[in-house]
Amino acid sequence: MRLHSKWKKTVVVIPTLATEFTDPENLPVFENILKQLRDTAYIAQIIFGLDRAEERDALQLRDLIKQFGLRNCLIQWNNGPGFSGIYKQLEEAGFNIKEPGKGKNMFLSFGIAIALGAQAVGLIDADIRTFKRVQLDRLLYPVVALNYEFSKAYYARIANREIYGRVKRLLLDPLLLSLKRKFTESKEEKVLRLIEFLLSFNYQLSGEVAFKTDLLKKMRFATNWGVEIFTLIEVYRKASSVAQVEFSEHPFDHKHQPVSPHNRTKGLNRMAVDIVTTLMNALIIEEGLEIADTFFRDLAITYQAVAEEQIKKYSDDAEFSNLHYNRDTEEYLVREVFTESILHAGELLTAPYRMTERFLRFVTSHPEFKPFLDAGLGEAILAVEKKTEQKLFETPQTVSWERVTNKLPKIFYDLIEVVEEEKRRFS
Repeated sequence: MRLHSKWKKTVVVIPTLATEFTDPENLPVFENILKQLRDTAYIAQIIFGLDRAEERDALQLRDLIKQFGLRNCLIQWNNGPGFSGIYKQLEEAGFNIKEPGKGKNMFLSFGIAIALGAQAVGLIDADIRTFKRVQLDRLLYPVVALNYEFSKAYYARIANREIYGRVKRLLLDPLLLSLKRKFTESKEEKVLRLIEFLLSFNYQLSGEVAFKTDLLKKMRFATNWGVEIFTLIEVYRKASSVAQVEFSEHPFDHKHQPVSPHNRTKGLNRMAVDIVTTLMNALIIEEGLEIADTFFRDLAITYQAVAEEQIKKYSDDAEFSNLHYNRDTEEYLVREVFTESILHAGELLTAPYRMTERFLRFVTSHPEFKPFLDAGLGEAILAVEKKTEQKLFETPQTVSWERVTNKLPKIFYDLIEVVEEEKRRFS
């Protein structure tokens, strides 16, 4: 059948931490995913992008795959000698893909899928507690059968009669609505189009997506916690057809991140800062948005008002639907974590401007600095600001595989060679 031949050129990628199966609490979740994947005979290859793993962990994954009878599986052991060599080759070619994490992991998985001749690639997380094969079928269907370039899953984050999805509900949605309110007044049409696109997604932060390979070759991916929002921004710029897939009958339930309110390097706190900086980087640098010194302070005020409106709505919905809802906790998250994340992101993005302005004002107001100014001190300050600005405004990201192959035309052959070596290693 024609449809069947299309499906046989489909690859599924699963970014996987070793703890997904070495931690006894996580193992049942991972085993269920393997059990469900066992029946997906239409998939050409399943790539497990294995991160933070020793060889014994990779061998344990191999044994689990065999135990559940999965075929056509590849263990992409990122810390192993084979794929470490690929990362080194990319680095030597000038592609700075150093920050570890999901973005870097799936970037290499996508390169492998392209090298294997995939026409469509699906991505699912390894921590889905309620995974069923039908969810994968539905995610891939618009791309494989209907020729959409991109599809994204959305689903309610409700479990045990509680509402989750806190970053989406309490940070991202109110932030986007606040930006829309601000830019509607100033008629920033270019920025508004991107914001409207992001708001059109029911669940922007879901990790379950599928791509046509032609689009995938052109995509870049963030290597921080802003990977999902960065992916949507790339899709906005590079895709012509997009589908959303509802999983209301079979919703996903993921592990829930801790808040870590006093540590910006962990949990929802780190995620919030990365999402805000990734989004605002796209608006300020790549969309050319000009902002005033008070922009982030004003944005935080507007955001908090909008977020409180959203909290009232969720509280009412929860009461009507007989769900548990802790309004005090939600308000605390907005006030003490997410508002601070916006202000901190503003500091990261605007500090060079304010520092330069104060420094120049200081040196130009004191005659003692005139000889130095005549010798080019002012120009040097501005040059350093520009250099610093570029570093601060740079979202950690991969390049596209299109760009990689332009510089390394044999890279896909090298990938296939490593794939064959790894298959022998874990046979």
